[in-house]
Amino acid sequence: MEDFDPTRLIAQIAASQDTAAFAKLFQHYAPRVKALMMRRGASSDRAEDMAQETLLRLWNKARQFDPARASPSAWVYAIARNVSVDLGRREGRAAAWMKEQRAEEEADPFEPEQYLLIAEREDSVRSKIEMLPAEQLRVIRLSFFDGLAHSEIAELLGLPLGTVKSRIRLALQRLRDGLGELQ
Repeated sequence: MEDFDPTRLIAQIAASQDTAAFAKLFQHYAPRVKALMMRRGASSDRAEDMAQETLLRLWNKARQFDPARASPSAWVYAIARNVSVDLGRREGRAAAWMKEQRAEEEADPFEPEQYLLIAEREDSVRSKIEMLPAEQLRVIRLSFFDGLAHSEIAELLGLPLGTVKSRIRLALQRLRDGLGELQ
């Protein structure tokens, strides 16, 4: 049996819109993307739709894939993340969230001084996060802001899982140490 080589398969799609190559990629990645979307809270049907949209975008953008910039898996997961964001925007989730935030702000019992303290604390947290080494900052963003699992981050960055976990642990410890005075 032939080895699964996603880089070669994407190149075949880019060169000649090879449907057999696409079928192999679809069979490999669609279940993985669906599982990722379900872990992020999508229903099974919605996750399946997002997986199909992800692979459709792969088909349409195969010529844009650059194996020097990312692994095939990282590229597919980046497309999936973009699909998720795009669909969320289309459905107006952001608008609903903003409306909810405005309602909370209007009903907020804080005094002006408390807002100042909160703003100062937020500035301090942002500055401490920005001071993290680049490799720690990247895994923190992928884990906490993009919601990726440690194994997904490892695959995306081409790192061992233990390295990803160590970087997250070190970053969190550095933040705890730097923010100790805020507690």
